[in-house]
Amino acid sequence: MSLISAAQLSEIMGNENLRIVDARFAISDSNAGLAAYKDAHIPNAMYVDLNADLSSEKTNPLLGRHPLPSAEQFSAVLSRMGITPQMHVVVYDQADAAMAASRFWFLLRIVGHGHVSVLDGGMNAWLAADYAVQNQEPQPIATHYPVHFQESMLVSTSELKSLLANLAETVLLDARSAERFCGEVEPLDKKAGHIPGAKNRPFGLNMQAGFFKSPEQLHTEFSPLITGKSNIILSCGSGVTACHNALALSHAGIENYRLFAPSWSGWVADDENLIAVGDV
Repeated sequence: MSLISAAQLSEIMGNENLRIVDARFAISDSNAGLAAYKDAHIPNAMYVDLNADLSSEKTNPLLGRHPLPSAEQFSAVLSRMGITPQMHVVVYDQADAAMAASRFWFLLRIVGHGHVSVLDGGMNAWLAADYAVQNQEPQPIATHYPVHFQESMLVSTSELKSLLANLAETVLLDARSAERFCGEVEPLDKKAGHIPGAKNRPFGLNMQAGFFKSPEQLHTEFSPLITGKSNIILSCGSGVTACHNALALSHAGIENYRLFAPSWSGWVADDENLIAVGDV
């Protein structure tokens, strides 16, 4: 299952085949997530950092602000945490899975990991239920997790341009806010607007009262955007919150999506790429 509730997680806490991952992160303060983890986390959870663990170094602007980690890098992260391909991995952030939780979930999906879930409602839901927390960091026995990314779930810039030539069969869903998509504001990247032909699906629309909407409601909301499209491509600012839409689609039972990982930040790094503003 793509999502797990706090109550469901509490019931399996003693399972030796369970690994819990704390992925809290804040763009405004890159140290805040680790500080929160050290203060209190779900028992036996291990911490991953969006910048250090779930992204590679920014050596090529065309790959965006959060380039996907290499297979070797992600293998080292999983191995350090004692994760094996057979384990059930549960990942959480503070609340809505908009940052590193959905990113970690997606990375495990493209590795082919069979059992990975995001904690619905995140740490907030866990604390609201008054479940136990700890501040000790576990010391798992390291493993070796072989990582091979399923490239078929990713879209390159050149392929995206080719696919967007046929909007009858392709939809590009941008997970950024409507204001950023329309080009009214741009707090992070060098140009404002969106990739021509894209449609706006802000990731926040996937949530209701701090939890993901039901599969039925999400399916109803996504259907007008994707019906009849053989290519469903997901993007955002840097390839992170696009994974939130991937998680929502999977929760709704829709799996035929692919990620344009460079997203807007990678697109605008090439001044020859066209941009659009206005309509959502």
